[in-house]
Amino acid sequence: MLRVAVVGSGPSGVYTAQSLVQRDPEVLVDVLDRLPCPYGLVRYGVAPDHEKIKSLQHSLRAVFEHERVRFLGGVRVGADGVPVARLRGLYHAVVYCVGAASDRRLGVPGEELPGSWSATDFVSWYSAHPDAAGGGFVRDVRAAVVVGVGNVAVDVTRMLARDAAELSPTDMPQTALSALSASGVTEIHMVGRRGPSQARFTTKELRELGGLPDTEVVVDETDLASDPAYGDPSGLPAAQRRNVEVLRDWAAAPTRGARRRIRLRFFLRPVELLAVEGRVGAVRLERTAPDGRGGVLGTGRYEDVEAQLVLRSVGYRGVPVEGLPFDAESCTVPHVAGRVVRAGGIAPGEYVAGWIKRGPTGVIGTNRPCAKETATSLLEDAPVLARRTLPDDPLDSLRASGAEPVGWAGWLAIERAEAALGASLGRGVVKLPDWAALRAAAASADRSRAATAPPESTRAATAPTGTARAADQPS
Repeated sequence: MLRVAVVGSGPSGVYTAQSLVQRDPEVLVDVLDRLPCPYGLVRYGVAPDHEKIKSLQHSLRAVFEHERVRFLGGVRVGADGVPVARLRGLYHAVVYCVGAASDRRLGVPGEELPGSWSATDFVSWYSAHPDAAGGGFVRDVRAAVVVGVGNVAVDVTRMLARDAAELSPTDMPQTALSALSASGVTEIHMVGRRGPSQARFTTKELRELGGLPDTEVVVDETDLASDPAYGDPSGLPAAQRRNVEVLRDWAAAPTRGARRRIRLRFFLRPVELLAVEGRVGAVRLERTAPDGRGGVLGTGRYEDVEAQLVLRSVGYRGVPVEGLPFDAESCTVPHVAGRVVRAGGIAPGEYVAGWIKRGPTGVIGTNRPCAKETATSLLEDAPVLARRTLPDDPLDSLRASGAEPVGWAGWLAIERAEAALGASLGRGVVKLPDWAALRAAAASADRSRAATAPPESTRAATAPTGTARAADQPS
């Protein structure tokens, strides 16, 4: 049987595992993740009020419950974890689906001031990622600037403007809910350096901003008019044309005097974050103009916008995995159809899928064909890969490398703990916010199983035959 490790349990990793077990009736797949929780950005990147997208977890869950797929959380690979070379020795093939874990910088003076954050930091905080920075994002904040005009920028803008009543039914951690509920943010600027026809948000996400209670969206028509396509958007692709039409409608609408305002700004780029009393107090923006080639040029005209909070949402970057080759320019692992390339040649048994393969592009569904291509390459190589003799179940070797694997039973225990926490707060499911709480919940699965296990003398007689995969795993 072919034994494969998939590193990363987000959509690209799960779709890779699914493609492998669907197309090869004998392949066994271990899905490894450094977190004790599966689903990657579906759990920790999708906005908590987007329940329809978050429900994708149900279909991903079905893959983990397949008898030949095993979840092993709490396993770090590379630096401070299981070395890549060691992992390669435990499996016939390893597929790296580690995403793009870092964010792009603005590269302007003042970016390191308190109050300046990446949107990734903010999303991690309100999504209860165990590595998230502590609170304080919105403390004493009246005005915020969100740099970027993609869906993540829209998400964080919407979270800043949501009411407590709207956020309470979500799985947002209680600390973030309390902080956002008490927030004094009334002015939010979302700023893009190019025009509305080049914005990356979807029309559905954009329209959501117009439906927020006691919040109005303000668009300055002079910002839109600088876009060559604004006067006649008919030549634009359908998605961009709809965006421009929505923005035109908002620009023509009278202001309503709502308690909060979201100002959508275009053809402006930040050139400096200005300090007030040791922290961000304003953003200096330069007016830009189209250069005729799809980019923009600075005009030398500036304006300062008050802001005690700045969130940059200008893209993601892949980061190197110690032991794997890495292209610093594209921030991806070099590959051919998913096969990792080392020193100009194919590295047998090493593969990539998802953002670390193609860069941070596309939507969740884009990972399906990407994963399928990689799985196809791997299965084409299977006759050669399977010749290697491996040790028995790799769990002992993973533990010897310092890992403490959390299996599916441990994840189910985390789910139960989150449901219990929500019930105690009078809410639905509420995420556990830190490593200690997650580890304690996962460990409860071991205690529960030990309490109900048959005596050692009868355990061998009652154990099922075959390889245990999803239902009976270490945690």
